[in-house]
Amino acid sequence: MHSDMKAGLFDLLLEDLHYKKRRDNRISQGLLSLFCVCSADKSCIQGYFLAMERSLILCPGWVKGALLIPCFIQTALAVVLTNSTGLESILDKYRNRDEEWWKARSRGRRAISQEDMHLIVDLHNKLRGQVYPPASNMEYMMWDYELERSAEYWAHMCRWEHGPNHMLTQIGQNLGVHWGRDRPPTYHVQAWYDEVRHYSYPYSQECNPHCPLRCSGPVCTHYTQLVWATSNRIGCAINVCYNMNVWGMIWAKAVYLVCNYSPPGNWWGHAPYKYGTPCSACPASYAGGCRDNLCYKDGGVNRRPPPEIEKTNLIEPEQEPVRDREPQPTPDPSPNDNAERDWTVSTEQMSQQVECETKLRDQCKGTTCNRYECPPGCLEKPGKVVGTVYYDMQSSVCGAALHSGVIDNDGGWLDVTRLGRKQHFTKSYKNGIQSIGKNRSANSFKVDPVPVKAVTCDMNVAVYCPFKKPVRHCPRLYCPRNCLHSSQAQVIGTKSYSDKSSICRAAIHAGVIQNESGGYLDVMPVDKRQHYTGSYRNGITSASLINPIGGKAFRVFAVI
Repeated sequence: MHSDMKAGLFDLLLEDLHYKKRRDNRISQGLLSLFCVCSADKSCIQGYFLAMERSLILCPGWVKGALLIPCFIQTALAVVLTNSTGLESILDKYRNRDEEWWKARSRGRRAISQEDMHLIVDLHNKLRGQVYPPASNMEYMMWDYELERSAEYWAHMCRWEHGPNHMLTQIGQNLGVHWGRDRPPTYHVQAWYDEVRHYSYPYSQECNPHCPLRCSGPVCTHYTQLVWATSNRIGCAINVCYNMNVWGMIWAKAVYLVCNYSPPGNWWGHAPYKYGTPCSACPASYAGGCRDNLCYKDGGVNRRPPPEIEKTNLIEPEQEPVRDREPQPTPDPSPNDNAERDWTVSTEQMSQQVECETKLRDQCKGTTCNRYECPPGCLEKPGKVVGTVYYDMQSSVCGAALHSGVIDNDGGWLDVTRLGRKQHFTKSYKNGIQSIGKNRSANSFKVDPVPVKAVTCDMNVAVYCPFKKPVRHCPRLYCPRNCLHSSQAQVIGTKSYSDKSSICRAAIHAGVIQNESGGYLDVMPVDKRQHYTGSYRNGITSASLINPIGGKAFRVFAVI
């Protein structure tokens, strides 16, 4: 074993060889991610970057021919850094910069908005609290402004690799970049977490003494860093990079996200967290505090009654309308007055899950037939596709989405817009799919990607996405946490809400998202209602309204 390897146990996982098989598809979608793993051996980190930029250079101690096999050390246990002395000394470089230096950065302001900062932290904590199998020692994650500054420094380098080199032994790092349509930073965070579908958690009986890394996909280490139990601080930055080199391709305008974590995760031979009852193995410093399945310092155990699941997707019958024209909130019930009865959760979705070969003609029979979720693997069985740009209603929904480039072979969501009759349909070969032509008149549709936008607690549908004819698609929305308490925006109605209502508070009222975590939801604008019925649900009292003057309505749906 090379002497340089004795500096300590580390993790160095090369994703390049797997990524090269898939990166063309990733690049065509305008979304890429990198992960960073921490090492005590700088020479091997150097080898990793050369592998990123050129051909693979194995660091000392590697087994020849290994793809995702890390370097082995003769000495045993790897340990995560338990103090941040080294990190603090490195960060002094950025802490000592004066305000003028920071103002001189190309953005001219903080590299990430306060809203995006909260969205990133909230989503991290939401995802960390819902891991399966459950974690007994998962720590609550907090924002760190020094990590943010170090992330800003690297984001402004506009280099599609991990860095800066001198910090990589002290931090974990996830990177994401995209171009084209707008995406909130949480889109990348969710994409990192979604690697969980390729990851198999190593139980204690499998760790003898080192835990195996079992990843059936191209990479799982964005996910493992995100859910690394002891990584309890995060700082991120976003920068727009012009003419950025992404694996040899020049992107004219790339949006670059850098997230730094401390203490770092992805230590070889260790599971990302301990399996067990949530908060049962928290470090002593947390003094027994627990919040949403996470070890939490400021406060005791966060308890609430279990939700009562709605068992029907049918629209509830409206009650007798109230006579008043103005919204009249119903009185708040006593806190002890049937609290459990008022807690509801809705799992009704606007998007429909379809098979690869499902034809739109057979599937679309209602007003919610506009958003679909396709499974992975449809390139092997795309079904019949008729047309180019616009497609015959007899076409496979997923096949048309693949042909148009809206999704790739990993599947995903898409929006469908019906276009009426077209006189002919053109054949073409695109993205691995051969469509056929047709010279007979038939009903048609087009497919579009599903945009994702973050909104504030006060945002309403009348401003953001009002009902119009022909019917339009609203973006998928992401609400921040704590809209129950941080906003007093009104909510009017039950199930169907006035478009003057707060979107996020209506979603909490409907049980589509939870106040503590926020989350994604779909919105469907509809024509106005003659009356709206108020009710008390999930801590929010909605108002009643009859014969409103102007204005439309909307419904909210869960994203699962």
